[in-house]
Amino acid sequence: MKFDKYDRQYLSERELELVENTYFKSERLERVKDIFIFSCYTGLSYIDVKQLTAHQIVKGIDNNYWIYTKREKTNEIVKVPILPKALSIIDKYKANSKGINSERLLPLYSNQKTNSYLKEIAKACGIHKNITFHVARHTFATTVLLSNGVPIETVSKLLGHTKLSTTQIYARVLEHKISEDIQILLERFETKKQKQLPSVR
Repeated sequence: MKFDKYDRQYLSERELELVENTYFKSERLERVKDIFIFSCYTGLSYIDVKQLTAHQIVKGIDNNYWIYTKREKTNEIVKVPILPKALSIIDKYKANSKGINSERLLPLYSNQKTNSYLKEIAKACGIHKNITFHVARHTFATTVLLSNGVPIETVSKLLGHTKLSTTQIYARVLEHKISEDIQILLERFETKKQKQLPSVR
């Protein structure tokens, strides 16, 4: 027996936009939403975001800002260019953290609390998926990078994977998704064809 294992939960482009465009009056939910979005655009895990300091933000060879960090899990050096949406979140919390005596770049709750608040956020956005902080990393790999044509070798480097085979799990998820999408497209073609059949008078 063969099992296809697609356990890499991630947000689709539409779901990601839903979360991004929802404003929460509750300060705790708004904060968790922002930092989750930050991870969706950097691919950093919970522990790597928690330990992120201002010293790890550097100007790269392209004159843009990059995150230089070491993955807690594998000890791999990771260099991630900071996409505009992630940069705006850093700026937002830089402005809010004046006077707070902390090296940390972003204000994170405990992992347990963060995941609990993410469930509230998903429910409020009408997303029926089991959202945890780790879903942001999968969203970065699948929706932000692979879906937009970023080569798998680059995705592997950005995620700090030591083996390309680890990253290929995301590509398989994507193939599964493409297959489903094409099926829907074929059904639409068929419906259009039925409508365009010449009527017999």
